[in-house]
Amino acid sequence: MKRFINKTSILMLVAVLAISFTNCKAVQNANNKQKGAVIGTAGGAILGAIIGNNVGKGGNGELGAVIGGVVGGTAGVLIGNKMDKQAQKIEEEIPGAEVERVDDGIVVTFDESSGVYFDTNKYNINSASQATLNKLIGVFKEYPDTNILVVGHTDSQGSEEYNMTLSKNRAYAVTNYLSNNGISNGRLTTNWFGETQPMHDNSTAAGRAKNRRVNVAILPNEKMIEDAKNQAGE
Repeated sequence: MKRFINKTSILMLVAVLAISFTNCKAVQNANNKQKGAVIGTAGGAILGAIIGNNVGKGGNGELGAVIGGVVGGTAGVLIGNKMDKQAQKIEEEIPGAEVERVDDGIVVTFDESSGVYFDTNKYNINSASQATLNKLIGVFKEYPDTNILVVGHTDSQGSEEYNMTLSKNRAYAVTNYLSNNGISNGRLTTNWFGETQPMHDNSTAAGRAKNRRVNVAILPNEKMIEDAKNQAGE
């Protein structure tokens, strides 16, 4: 009986908190993203948000393993509520970033118009990007029970080999900046795709600018998952 009461109380609390976050744009986008992410088993909707509709064209199985699966039941609701809070915080701190709540995680996309960007053929973190990343680091420190995946991309100008290396260097530039400013290496994973995973039209300048992007996926770590399961009595 006690367990039933506890779980009922948790569900009621979750319902109240969920209503509180319905104004968060990232939360409003979550269901639409999930509905549109029929991309096979290579890593779920989060992988689709990072590399678009090209998962079937060489999706990275290792990346899918890093992302993991979706936690169901009351524990999943509790995790989702924590991630909603983080997504809202990121939107407040970095208004220019594209923030999406996808499955149990958050996907943040930075391109040339949204805070973290790179000069042509460069991969150093410039001062404007540092300011944005510092805000993101503040959120990561406020919510420590998460893992962080950084993924780099380029447009199609230049050779495929060159772009693969450039995307790797840019992704590691972000990862290294995070680790050098207080984020544990144990939370960080880095990946890159060069020009192979465009989400916009590379034949236009606007499309190429959006394809020159870095994605940051924020995922619940084992501690958050276990804490949620214990709280839910599962």
